[in-house]
Formats: sequence, C-alpha cells, structure tokens
Amino acid sequence: MSFSATSLRATVLPRASALSNSALVVGGVIFLAALAQIAIPVPGSPVPVTGQTLGVLLLGATYGTSLGVTTFAMYLLAGIAGAPVFAGQSFGLAKVTGATGGYLIGMLLATYLLGLFDRKRFDQKYLTALPSMLFATLITFACGVFWLHQFTGQSWSWTFKAGVTPFVIGEVLKIAIAGTSLPMLWRFVNRKNA
Repeated sequence: MSFSATSLRATVLPRASALSNSALVVGGVIFLAALAQIAIPVPGSPVPVTGQTLGVLLLGATYGTSLGVTTFAMYLLAGIAGAPVFAGQSFGLAKVTGATGGYLIGMLLATYLLGLFDRKRFDQKYLTALPSMLFATLITFACGVFWLHQFTGQSWSWTFKAGVTPFVIGEVLKIAIAGTSLPMLWRFVNRKNA
C-alpha cells in the first residue's frame, strides 16, 4: 500500500499539531546533541569524529524538509545560546563560525536535501536510500572541507588529511546504518498500515 504522506513522521503521526511538532523538534535536538557527544578527537585535526552526521541522515529523512530543517536550526541556535549540545559538550557562536562551522552548515543543507529526497520517497528503497544518504554526506563534507580550508589557511592537502580522510570509514558505516534501517522501517510501517 502506498501512502500520500511524504515523511515517515507524517505517516506515523498523520495529524501533527503544533504541540506534537514542538515535541518532535525538542526530541530531535536532544537526539542530535546526544550523538554529538559521541566524539573522538582526531590527532592533528580540529574536527572530531562524531555521531552527529548519523543523526542528520536519520532526522532529515524521517522528519521531512520543514521539520528537519527547523530541528537542525534549533539545534544550532541552542548551541549558540549556550546549551552544551555540540561535540564535547561545547557551545557558543565560535563553534558555528570556527573550524567545524562548515560541517554544521553542511549538515543543515544535508537535512534540507534529505527532506527533498524524502518527498520522492527515496528513503523507502535501498537502491535510492543509500545514494541519497551518500549525496547528503558529500554535501556536509564539501561545506566542511571548504570552510576548514578557508578558516585554517592550510593547504588543500592538509585540509583533506584533517577534514576528510579520518572520517571515510565512519561515514560509510553511518550511511549503511541509515540507508538500510529506513527502508526496513518503511516495510514495517507499510505492513502494519496495510
């Protein structure tokens, strides 16, 4: 059975109210903050390995465009306002404008992009979920690497060694987790609502 609702959230909660959407935003911010605390410092790089990008892949695809972007924007605003939501329980505007700022902006763009892919139901099939997750991850890293290069003034070679190479294996695993779990979840929801 095919549903007219575009996001998994809209399928599971078809009658979303302002209160339920607010609860989803708060829950999403907490989810992103928790995953950001899974942080492993990378020697020689100002960018840690975090679980945050997995959160972006899952939220962007399940929440849809507007709720996903709203959630990530609220996450950024909470961190800027002083909530310890960034990696290592850090906070402040310096995190968004510093060396890792490009990754955060890239994650915001990736959330929007995944919401657009969600409208096309790319998250419902493995053959489309995995490439859409890969593309969103590439957007995150393209913004992050460009920003890191500009912020540090280092060579492109250093920037790739510090901003891309240490993250490849982890990102492949995150794409595999998000790109396979969402189609499985859709199968469960579709069967339950059939």
